[in-house]
Amino acid sequence: MEIEECESTTNTTELGKRFSTHSCLIFDELRRFGQLCDAVIRVEQQEFPIHRAIMSASSPYFRALFTNAFDVVERREVDIPGVTADIMQIIIDYAYTRRAKINESNVEYLLPAADQFLVHGLVRRCCDFLAGELEAANCIGIHNFARYYFCPNLERISYRYMMHNFSEVVAISKEYTDLSVEDVCEILSSDDLNVKNEEMAFMSILRWIDCDPTNRKCHISVLLRTVRLGLLSTQYFVEKVKSHPYIKENDQCKPLVIETLKFLYDLDMDEDKDLDITNPLARPRVPHEVMFVVGGWSGGSPTNVMESYDMRADKWIVCDHGDEGPRAYHGTVTIDKKIYVAGGFDGVEYFNSVRCFDPVTKSWSEAAPMNAKRCYVSTAVLRGCIYAMGGYDGHVRLNTAEQYLPDRNQWTIISPMNHQRSDASATTLNDKVYICGGFNGQECLNSSEYYDPNTNQWTCFAPMRNRRSGVGVIAYGDQIYALGGFNGAARMNTGERYNTLTDNWQSIPMMYNPRSNFGVEVIDDMIFAIGGFNGVTTIFNVECFDRTSDEWFDATDMNIYRSALSACVINGLPNVQDYTHKETRPNKETGKMEVL
Repeated sequence: MEIEECESTTNTTELGKRFSTHSCLIFDELRRFGQLCDAVIRVEQQEFPIHRAIMSASSPYFRALFTNAFDVVERREVDIPGVTADIMQIIIDYAYTRRAKINESNVEYLLPAADQFLVHGLVRRCCDFLAGELEAANCIGIHNFARYYFCPNLERISYRYMMHNFSEVVAISKEYTDLSVEDVCEILSSDDLNVKNEEMAFMSILRWIDCDPTNRKCHISVLLRTVRLGLLSTQYFVEKVKSHPYIKENDQCKPLVIETLKFLYDLDMDEDKDLDITNPLARPRVPHEVMFVVGGWSGGSPTNVMESYDMRADKWIVCDHGDEGPRAYHGTVTIDKKIYVAGGFDGVEYFNSVRCFDPVTKSWSEAAPMNAKRCYVSTAVLRGCIYAMGGYDGHVRLNTAEQYLPDRNQWTIISPMNHQRSDASATTLNDKVYICGGFNGQECLNSSEYYDPNTNQWTCFAPMRNRRSGVGVIAYGDQIYALGGFNGAARMNTGERYNTLTDNWQSIPMMYNPRSNFGVEVIDDMIFAIGGFNGVTTIFNVECFDRTSDEWFDATDMNIYRSALSACVINGLPNVQDYTHKETRPNKETGKMEVL
């Protein structure tokens, strides 16, 4: 990594930038030719002619050195201890050019030196370099490094990376197994720890102890308290935790084992009992992904209600920031942590409008409208662009498609599909947009096609086994899943998946509920089917599919019944806790509910 720009600290105009860059080059040329230099920095017997004024401008350290120390002011040569000549060369180069050659071999020496000499701009660039090098194998070391040298932004970024990718960190990082017991406890105790289940937290304890069982198994009691044991299944706790030799042989674990058994027993005896998430044994971690559902048809009319799903607590939360107008049969996607809602219908008008919700600022704004009105629209995101395909404009079913560039706030028409289709569903996989099913005005469709942005062409591929209108289509793993929908006679609970390598559809286990016009998304490595219409009534039921076990599981119902909704997932929201479940209780004095 090499920083090329020359900073201007006094003038941000284009003229100022050009002048600053030109000045940097002149000063550096004078230094290299030893002209007008008024001091020499000596490091490891190597001498660096410099201009005191330039070095003083680069850091408070050098300014104090050359202006406040009387002996230095009078001396031409200054010895600088505690740094190598190579590192000092980079620091001096940066002072003159605002460029720095930062790489893996020098950054761990350069950052401390830049910090020592108070060259704050170079410290920032070292931090930016390390942030770009983050991976599972080094994130713990970078986090500790940032903490030691008080680099709060790098510390925050590396911490977030470590928490979010914890399962990979545990699997491959030697840095993890080298941690002290205090550091392991600090990580595993964090509400931010991203583990799909608490089994992973328990297994990470065993991995750390197994590296040195003789000296580490004595810590099992304090480590075990970092696991949310009440979130484990009773079977797993009894067979894998309670009976583990490290725990059986440690008397200090017995009170926690007894407490957990009682908690799990009470939960098993009353299946309808809500999980007490205020209990430390069962307090859910903070999710790193949040699913949002927007709009839909509810109670005989469209709605603007938005809900978020906390997958760790398995709870739906009604958001206080629904759009000003209701809409149903629309498309919803996310780009750059913003939610775009395109097209749809409000019971009277068919929309080409696009609304954008920023969950950080909690504000709605208008984006550029599509070229066509699109109710029953299919939407997808590929390469940072939104694709809107097909739909119904109030007169005909469409085969047209268009692409939205967020940076330009502009929609552009792309090649039309091979089939007219509304009430279809689309997803992306292998750098292509796939769309399946729908309704062409006469019949429900089983046809499928994909769009290649490199050629601006649509290509048909193997049709689904069933006709599906109001279908949910989603990429999951390396395959495409088509779920539910209406076949012209009934709402379905069947599903099938498409293998791009064999060009073949295969049936999957059936959902619990037949449904069409429902939300579908992947979160926590599971497909969620949300709400919809079951052929008789609008539903609020939610279920999820795990490809590992190849089966469906019930999830918590939404707060309102709705069909014709749309769902999306946002990863890494800085204010994620604004959209997660919080336990409340009535205030004895005011009678109002307050967050615990």
